[in-house]
Amino acid sequence: MTSPAPAPPASAPAQSLQPRIGLAGLATMGQNLALNIAEKGFPISVYNRTAAKVDSTLSRAAAEGGLPVLGHRDPRDFVLSLARPRTVVLLVQAGRAVDATIDALAPYLDAGDAIVDGGNEWYQNTERRIDDAASRGLLYLGMGVSGGEEGARNGPSLMPGGDLQAYNNIKDILEKAAAQTEDGPCVTFVGPGGAGNFVKMVHNGIEYGDMQLIAEAYDVLHRVGGLSNAEIADVFAEWNKGELESFLVEITADIFTVLDDAEGSSGGALVDKILDKTGMKGTGKWTVQQAAELAVAAPTIAASLDGRYLSGLKDERVAASTVLEQEGMPAGLLEKINVDKKVLVDRVRQALYASKVCSYAQGMNLLRAKSVEKGWNLNLADLSRIWKGGCIIRARFLDRIKKAYDRNPELANLIVDREFAREMVQRQGAWRWVVARAVEAGISTPGMSASLSYFDTYRCNRLPANLIQAQRDLFGAHTYERIDRPGSFHTEWTKLARKSN
Repeated sequence: MTSPAPAPPASAPAQSLQPRIGLAGLATMGQNLALNIAEKGFPISVYNRTAAKVDSTLSRAAAEGGLPVLGHRDPRDFVLSLARPRTVVLLVQAGRAVDATIDALAPYLDAGDAIVDGGNEWYQNTERRIDDAASRGLLYLGMGVSGGEEGARNGPSLMPGGDLQAYNNIKDILEKAAAQTEDGPCVTFVGPGGAGNFVKMVHNGIEYGDMQLIAEAYDVLHRVGGLSNAEIADVFAEWNKGELESFLVEITADIFTVLDDAEGSSGGALVDKILDKTGMKGTGKWTVQQAAELAVAAPTIAASLDGRYLSGLKDERVAASTVLEQEGMPAGLLEKINVDKKVLVDRVRQALYASKVCSYAQGMNLLRAKSVEKGWNLNLADLSRIWKGGCIIRARFLDRIKKAYDRNPELANLIVDREFAREMVQRQGAWRWVVARAVEAGISTPGMSASLSYFDTYRCNRLPANLIQAQRDLFGAHTYERIDRPGSFHTEWTKLARKSN
């Protein structure tokens, strides 16, 4: 299929070993991951359609320690620079760009070579590409990469899924490039098919929930407690020393310390100058769609998605505020809450923690449901382990989530693990107080409220669903089950009601 490999390009540094791995797509994430791999001692070839990106990558490699990076501007030269079995990592925009890049590189690949897509791809696209690659004799991995630009450079969490042989070919490279914790490198072979991309998608859905809950905690602290940005920074920094220790809590503390130094600005905290409209790239929406298709309740994640949609309606929200104020709605808080700041901070901390447990529980249950449907055999304890470092949702309590699934791989829900159950019960008083006070004050806390409702619904041994099923049977003859005898039943409700009246 190929001709002998050409000599390395003149612009590349001399290498003692022919690279086993190459990377195509040299935006910031791609550059950083390539430099990370090279820094770990593995020569790597890089390619980009835009020559300037190749040049900038080589410049960085030279500046950051003379790293073994070989640059290529031609797809054929790029592929043929690699030792067989070749592995080509793609870090390009999900969708058509992935297919176009594969079409450009595949003619020069041999049977047994592998393609690894490191983007946020829809899992079914990965499964289609696995089949397409197999028809060409190629191996394929869809690999979730979490940690942002910093993680890619210094050690991300990696979630590869697809062909096991493709993973084994570069297992040593990925284990060195991944984030490192006391439990080992933050990478594991997730499972077959699109499992890697699906796991990364759910990771991002949990991330949506985490960020929404943190934003609500900030809003309550600021609007109910009147905490200044400096005080909020101190609160989050203190929280990051305890059970809430996590990347997102850590960076939140940092954000509140940054001042606006833009030319012509009036100064003050930069966060206060940011427009209250949240962007998104689609993985949160996919997570909620999959939860609905699999009949898995994920209200915290769904509430976070709705929160982003509503944030985008900035002009409508401003107009609605004006109209409702004209009809007598107060512009600020509906009710002033008198509470000591220290008490408020402690109660919000407990509410945030309990809500986060519910969000993670929903994500884990979605992973389990998909694993059963697809036969992926996902190891939830191992997924918790590789999320402990490198990724955006890395957090101290992931170690305890791992231990919960180690104790019981068939755990129905994190809420009923004995350790988490005890903590939820201990924190429910503060949790309910925060949600109730927010409602009284007219502060929107959709994530915390959804988490609390999820908790109360899941722990309830008798729901009003009996009435809903009776309604369904009345207007649609959908039948119902009884609690006192087996079988399905239908009742002529309207006829009997009229008769009794």
